[in-house]
Amino acid sequence: MRALVQRVKTGSVTIDGKIAGAIGRGLVILLGIRIGDTAEDVNFVADKCANLRIFEDDDGKFNLSALNIGAEILVISQFTLYGDCRKGRRPSFIDAAPPETSEPLYESFIERIRQQELRTQTGKFGANMLVEIHNDGPVTILVESKNG
Repeated sequence: MRALVQRVKTGSVTIDGKIAGAIGRGLVILLGIRIGDTAEDVNFVADKCANLRIFEDDDGKFNLSALNIGAEILVISQFTLYGDCRKGRRPSFIDAAPPETSEPLYESFIERIRQQELRTQTGKFGANMLVEIHNDGPVTILVESKNG
């Protein structure tokens, strides 16, 4: 499982011309699910994202997590995080889990984040979405489970 985590001033997702979710200061998490990912991967990556110390304290050091500052979270499914571009010019997505496997894990990830009492918004699994990200810093971190 991969989560591309971006610290943001604001973020939003629009589906069919309507805003489906919007956040203020917090994290936009683009979540990719790989064949073989399990609930253990969900818990590891969700907990890691919520606890990443990528927000600055009063001294300007990365010492605060989303939990510490009451950040808002926007989670977007992103199978293209498993695009393999090593051969040819068209990415291969053979490592990405199929929808019947990945959608329940995506929903579990969202639930795990919400259990930590972080205000969480989402896109819609499988939808064509317009994601607006106002990356703060910029700060972008890749979090991977052991399954990677």
